[in-house]
Amino acid sequence: MATVLLVDDDLKIRDLLRLYVEREGHRTLFAADGESALATALRSKPDIVLLDVMLPGLDGFEVCRRLRETSDVPILLL
Repeated sequence: MATVLLVDDDLKIRDLLRLYVEREGHRTLFAADGESALATALRSKPDIVLLDVMLPGLDGFEVCRRLRETSDVPILLL
């Protein structure tokens, strides 16, 4: 079972992604903005990050750059 960090500011999209991820038996973590995504990723060490590009505050590209400074976690930009 993998831990998947879902990062999107749209609750409906997060819920839809959660349904698919959990149906496959994986654990989900959530973040709605760039700062909380970074904090959650650094604290919880997910196996993969599904990352929206258009986020309030730090956008997905900046979150990706900052994650790459400390982690090689796979990141899928949405």
